[in-house]
Amino acid sequence: MNISVFGGSQPKEGDTAYTEAMELGQLLAQRGHTVLTGGYIGTMEAVSRGAYEAGGHVVGVTCEEIEAWRPVKPNQWVKEERRRKSLMERLQALVEECDAAIALPGGAGTMTEITLMWNLMIVESRHRSPLILVGRGWQSTFDQFFDEFHTYMPMNQRELLLFAEDVKTAVDKLGSYQV
Repeated sequence: MNISVFGGSQPKEGDTAYTEAMELGQLLAQRGHTVLTGGYIGTMEAVSRGAYEAGGHVVGVTCEEIEAWRPVKPNQWVKEERRRKSLMERLQALVEECDAAIALPGGAGTMTEITLMWNLMIVESRHRSPLILVGRGWQSTFDQFFDEFHTYMPMNQRELLLFAEDVKTAVDKLGSYQV
């Protein structure tokens, strides 16, 4: 399967978050999945590196607007670059060109990726597929969101989000899903 991985750009080599993201890339590649990331630094780099070092195929979805905003180029483990002009086109590619997605901890960009994919599945303009959020942070964030805004989200919409405590559990959740 093609698995998009969302996550923050802040983790650096040696950080726990970087190590976990590398492990995720390795686990996905070992199971024969192609990994799609935003292609740059932090989580994207770590997942790309882990997948590449495990013999997997790594796709980086990059864009001109990011590179104009921040002086960064695709990381060295990206083996196929899918370049887009705008951030919106990049988001669309990451969400639409995957069979499933896994979100690691991150900030506003990661939240955007999660909510975009989730909303597209809710309105059925994107096929239903696993959208797995890793870590207590996402679980507590969405628990609070569901609690505060429960009347706006029926259970069938909430059930589109899957939660995993760690990357191994997230990859195991993919095991029962077939394209």
